[in-house]
Amino acid sequence: MWIEPLGYLRSDNDSIVLACPNAFSKKRVLNHYSALIESELHKVSGNRYKFIVEVSENRIGSREKTDNEPQMSLPNINSHACGGHFLRKDFTFDKFVVGSNSDFAYSASLSLASRNNANQNSLFLLSKTGMGKSHLTQAIGHHILSEKPSEYVYYITAEDFTNEMIHAFRHDSINQFKNKFRNNCDVLLIEDVHYLSGKQRTQVELALTLDSLLETNKKIIFSSCYLPSEIPKLNDKLRSSLSSGIISSIDPPNFRTRVRILQKKIMNNGYYVSEDVIHYLASELTENVRQLESGLIGVTAKSSLLGMPIDLNLAESVVKNIAGQRINITIDVIKKLVCKQYNISIKDIVSSSRKQRVVRPRQIAIYLSRMYTDSPLQTIGKSFNRYHATALHSIGVVEQGLKENNPIKKQIEFLCQKLESSEF
Repeated sequence: MWIEPLGYLRSDNDSIVLACPNAFSKKRVLNHYSALIESELHKVSGNRYKFIVEVSENRIGSREKTDNEPQMSLPNINSHACGGHFLRKDFTFDKFVVGSNSDFAYSASLSLASRNNANQNSLFLLSKTGMGKSHLTQAIGHHILSEKPSEYVYYITAEDFTNEMIHAFRHDSINQFKNKFRNNCDVLLIEDVHYLSGKQRTQVELALTLDSLLETNKKIIFSSCYLPSEIPKLNDKLRSSLSSGIISSIDPPNFRTRVRILQKKIMNNGYYVSEDVIHYLASELTENVRQLESGLIGVTAKSSLLGMPIDLNLAESVVKNIAGQRINITIDVIKKLVCKQYNISIKDIVSSSRKQRVVRPRQIAIYLSRMYTDSPLQTIGKSFNRYHATALHSIGVVEQGLKENNPIKKQIEFLCQKLESSEF
């Protein structure tokens, strides 16, 4: 649309002058494609030419495009999918901050996007809202389009897939709908698949679509807040398709990762925020990445609008509105909850007792302290009258129990639910 109307006019020393049909076209080309065109001129000529765009009907060297001639694809500029929703330009792999909470999900996503591996054509990204699954999903689309601009990538939510299918049935265009997703799709990015719960007709159509794509080695990326096994009213065929590939979860970022996320956002946007404010935001806004970003935007916006310096007082006023009256989960809160549930005293849990009825609750309390607070191991161990190594051992014992799916798993799930719902 924007490149085809351009034509060569003349060259002036180190500049090349191109013609375009109108002022709007000129503005669009200069704003969006100037760097790309200069880069291509350098590749072709070997010289650093600048280019000038002039409004002119005299398109010397241009030619009319025939009906049989395919549209030429421009390298590395596809910023959105070929259907469905636009991809956010900042949701790329290089803008994603990898931490221990997301390292496997990141690696699996990058591997799927980078390789033509028939053994890995499907990925299911699992996380709560605001953890980064949409970022990684769209990053896969961006990466594939940058490497293979001719690929047909569809980024769509499960809700929009349903609505599009219903529209196709109502307007007698279901064959076009099927052809679009089954035959003219190389990569399908489908978000929030839990939305399909109870929508039997959509489930059947999507399951058939997925089978068709997988048979032809196309790539499919799902995202959801729930595991396929946890989504109610889902037919077995679709549940099996959703579970057929790698399932990778993204957990809440820890303190260090939250700090790095803020630092990355600050660097990308050219803000100046002191380390004290960064650490304060990272320690207070712990629910998800989206909340963290909201805090940073609030602080910088308030500073700009009111002409105030970005300091702790300003940060506190912003965080107060975001976090509300959220009760802080501390080591003492965890101690009291665990003691209450296991019917032991605070004195028992910090004692030197090695009785099993005390040791197991103590280990669980130390594990939860590590999980829900940003306190270092030395501080956690000290609060239970234990050395750093003992606290580390306790965490290891609980983690091993969780892997083996023994009764401790149900106990941890119960206590986590109590803490997250502020029932303590």
